[in-house]
Amino acid sequence: MTSQPFDLGPAAPHQHQPKLRAVRGFPAQTPNGDPIVGLADARQVTDKIVYASMAVQYVLPLMDGQHTLDQIVAEVGRGLTRPILEQLVGQLDDAGLLFGPTFEGMQAKMRADFDSSPYLPPASSAAMAEALVQQSVQAGEPEPATPEEANTRGATKMREVFDAWIAESLKNLLTTPTLTGQIRGLLAPHLDYQRGWLNYAGAWARLRGSPRPDRVVILGTNHFGFSTGVCACDKGYQTPLGACDADTGLIAALRQRLGEPNATKLFENRYDHEREHSIELQIPWLQHIFGGGPTFPKVLGVLIHDPTVNGGESYDGNAVGLDAFVAAMRGALQDVGGTTLVISSADLSHVGPAFGDQQPLAGDDAPANEFRNKVFTHDREMLSMFASGKPDDMMAAMGWQQNPTRWCSIGNMVAAFKILEPAKVEIINYAAAVDPEGHTMVSSASAVLA
Repeated sequence: MTSQPFDLGPAAPHQHQPKLRAVRGFPAQTPNGDPIVGLADARQVTDKIVYASMAVQYVLPLMDGQHTLDQIVAEVGRGLTRPILEQLVGQLDDAGLLFGPTFEGMQAKMRADFDSSPYLPPASSAAMAEALVQQSVQAGEPEPATPEEANTRGATKMREVFDAWIAESLKNLLTTPTLTGQIRGLLAPHLDYQRGWLNYAGAWARLRGSPRPDRVVILGTNHFGFSTGVCACDKGYQTPLGACDADTGLIAALRQRLGEPNATKLFENRYDHEREHSIELQIPWLQHIFGGGPTFPKVLGVLIHDPTVNGGESYDGNAVGLDAFVAAMRGALQDVGGTTLVISSADLSHVGPAFGDQQPLAGDDAPANEFRNKVFTHDREMLSMFASGKPDDMMAAMGWQQNPTRWCSIGNMVAAFKILEPAKVEIINYAAAVDPEGHTMVSSASAVLA
């Protein structure tokens, strides 16, 4: 832990009895190669990181708002002193990782920024466009003269990459699409494009040449937010390819169908969408497939919780549950009329040492092969239930098994199926991406619902 000035005065009671917010720990190293741990905001309100010695694992559980600093020092022992603990508390507070005025200020600014525009700004999609522009410069193209020129080039490069991925996907899909008739929904990943491009392209390519829907409802996963149930967003979405307006008509109909207080609960934690990637990553694809300019389909983004935790109800009973949302959405779509495309933005298994599994994934040895094949078998069994029109069976099986491979999108898959009640689901492709070191494997699929 690095030293910094720290004044533990009477004006900082939250520092005298520190209460740690939800943090995410990850392995790191000092410049000398010694192991340390990085601590980041699990809710992503702040992007500041605190690096600390591995011994911090004994300290953090005691930062519960009930222990004073002296009590923490006495209980931990192991050479911990009051000055060392004060430095750690100061760093955590400065990073917004403790409950208190610093965090509250950061949260207030984030929410004010959120409310200042009718659109959520691009994050992952902007990073991709910027990277493509830099690649073009490195390949010999001139440096963009203005930000506007950079934005235009970034958008053009994104479209070129999407077209290349679509062409390549048609050569590599596991199955040849046979479904005919109107496609009313898609299953596509929310994995980063570099690892998930095959399934993004495989799903969205099926809509080329299709009539533009009046709206697109994108159901995602709440990875970082505060909501304990279904959480909707009343914003449109901006990407390098343009802006999709929020479907205010559908939002009004949904509020009416839900009634109060459920309508309030649905949008109460809309700020969860600020840094959530599972909605945004679908937006450039729908913009690319359905044309440009002000004629983009309107959009509603909704994050769905894990329905296996509490039988589909919210985790604490204080937010909108799955069944109430599905019933209201089905009714609202009838009320507004027109055509709707529903996207299940879903990743499947998350396995490997980075997620707590003991078995490494890389290599061709028997244990690694057995572990990977077990995950593949489980994924395909669950996907088979989904494709055969048995989302409740899939949800029940996942609940009974306690979601052994950590599917993160059971909720939005089940919600998409129940909203559409499709006559046919066709799985296009299944794939899994393993990092070179074998620490993580994330699987995904592409499918169409008609």
